[in-house]
Amino acid sequence: MKVWIKLLIGAILGIALGHFLPDSQRVTDSLVWLERFVLSIGRYAIIPVLVFSLAISIYELRQDSQFWSLVIKNLLLIAGISVLVIGIGILATLAFPTARIPVIAEEQLDVIRLDVAQNIKELFPYNMFSALTGEGVYLFPVYVFAFFFGMGLSYDKSYSKPIISITDSLSRIFLYILSFFTEILGFMMIVLSAYWMIRFKVVLAAGIFFNLVLLLGLIAAVLGFGILPLFLYFVRPKVNPWKILYGSLGPAIAAFFSGDINFTLPVLLRHTKENFGVRRRSNVVSLSLFSSFCRAGSAMAAAVAFIFIFKSYNRMGMDFSVVMAIGVRAFVISFLLARHPGDGAYTALAVLCLGYGQGFEAGCLIIKPMAFYLIAVGTFLDVMIASFSTYAIGRLNGYIEEKSTKHFV
Repeated sequence: MKVWIKLLIGAILGIALGHFLPDSQRVTDSLVWLERFVLSIGRYAIIPVLVFSLAISIYELRQDSQFWSLVIKNLLLIAGISVLVIGIGILATLAFPTARIPVIAEEQLDVIRLDVAQNIKELFPYNMFSALTGEGVYLFPVYVFAFFFGMGLSYDKSYSKPIISITDSLSRIFLYILSFFTEILGFMMIVLSAYWMIRFKVVLAAGIFFNLVLLLGLIAAVLGFGILPLFLYFVRPKVNPWKILYGSLGPAIAAFFSGDINFTLPVLLRHTKENFGVRRRSNVVSLSLFSSFCRAGSAMAAAVAFIFIFKSYNRMGMDFSVVMAIGVRAFVISFLLARHPGDGAYTALAVLCLGYGQGFEAGCLIIKPMAFYLIAVGTFLDVMIASFSTYAIGRLNGYIEEKSTKHFV
């Protein structure tokens, strides 16, 4: 059975279970514990894969004299697609009718900040190996470690040749282990989707978030299943974008119900490799960059929610300077969410509210009951962008081995 079918069946079973489970504190506490346990299992094998696969990929790209060229192409695509996605989200929200969301009382304001200085400091810990001993939430220090490891493999082949072979072997071994965990994610999806459904029932019952839920769902569907795949028509040699969309269904389901990009990375790595045929040297580099720096979906979801709040409480309307300020802030924030793999959209919204000021500092609290939905939509779009872009970059650089859909995992 294909991975996406397992994930879909697990999601359907979980939604059905969540629909009939009672909305009690005991059930919720149990599902919270199970969700954390399931997310840990999903992330379990990712760091060894990233360390050895990224290191050997960097080494191979340097041998081809393609490393910096590939990195620059990825970064340019990240910037372009971030402007596109955030811009579409903002324009759609400005055109969409809004209903006033009442203020929900909270005991205190969540203190959520992007501690950029601390994030930069952690890239170079006192002990290089300390980068590998974290909890697996902030992965960018792992990428930095793998970068220097890969660069070091090119130092002197007479010394590094045995290590290159070992690194290559370890990369393949841990990819095999990672494949096992992606095969059992269907069972884990039952827990994730059940907890998702319980929270969604509460949001629907409240009735005050319907317009925002509908708007975010429409934007995610149009972007993820329409506009983004259509851009693959511009990739040469010519490609069938719907084939790539079909090959991305597994990561899409995992991303939406987990809301965690690190949990989805193993599924992404396997699908871009085995469905799209993107060779390791391009695949791992692109996914590392996109998962760290291209959180345009999360930033867009945050911008949509912020404009929704603004329109609810400011009947004077929004002038062009306010819209541009929100768009620019969301664009910048999209590059700074590497430390927030599981709450990117809500964190971005909190930062937008705090940065705008003028009484909107606590605006994120209004959306807090549906923060999980905001995160789900943002992570879904982040993963779809990463999937399509990884394929496009691989194809443009000739790092593709075409696969038939019947061989998709």
